[in-house]
Amino acid sequence: MSLKQIIDADIKKAMLAQQKDELRALRGIKSMILLAETAEGASEAGLSKDAEIKLLSKAAKQRKDSAQVFASQGRIDLEQNELVELAVIERYLPKQLSLEEIKAKLQEIIEKVGAKSPSDMGKVMGIATKELAGLADGKIISETVKALLG
Repeated sequence: MSLKQIIDADIKKAMLAQQKDELRALRGIKSMILLAETAEGASEAGLSKDAEIKLLSKAAKQRKDSAQVFASQGRIDLEQNELVELAVIERYLPKQLSLEEIKAKLQEIIEKVGAKSPSDMGKVMGIATKELAGLADGKIISETVKALLG
């Protein structure tokens, strides 16, 4: 079952349960999926699993960033809306790796690439972002690679 079909089914459930916040988040996800499917150059078969994860990761990052901005401005009401939407989006993402798991994976990548200094960070990041896509935040990956190579 594709993500679009799962979202459609969950929209129906949210409508029947009259969950307005969840419904708003689900409709936002569906809108993003439809835009991605109709974008120029998109395949007619629909979105791949990787594309779906990338789309959801982007949406989750946007919600986190918006929540931080609203919190810094004292707009708790808007921050709560973003956090509710973030929680809904995260249900469809793969489980995020812990910091220890990220470090272990990055150590493997560093050894495989043969990176020794911070100047090798580009090599490591190229592979790490592909292998850890959807499993860890890019900012955390970058900071961890810097720490391991520095």
